[in-house]
Amino acid sequence: MTARVTLYTRADCHLCDEARAIVRAVCAELGESFEEIDVDDAVGLPARYDDEVPVTLVDGKQHDFWRVDPQRLRAALLA
Repeated sequence: MTARVTLYTRADCHLCDEARAIVRAVCAELGESFEEIDVDDAVGLPARYDDEVPVTLVDGKQHDFWRVDPQRLRAALLA
């Protein structure tokens, strides 16, 4: 099964830690999976991802950056 949520993060990022916890909880609640990608290791990402981490994508489209709203993420996954 392909993950519907992608979370772009980097090491030592407190916003990334908060976003990961929210994404993990919402995905677990809804039976969805997510993948996490370190922007410092990835090749070919849009340049803005470097400045906007954490960046969350749902179904391949940018959903949030810097902060993840759990209600908004839940709504996107249920749509």
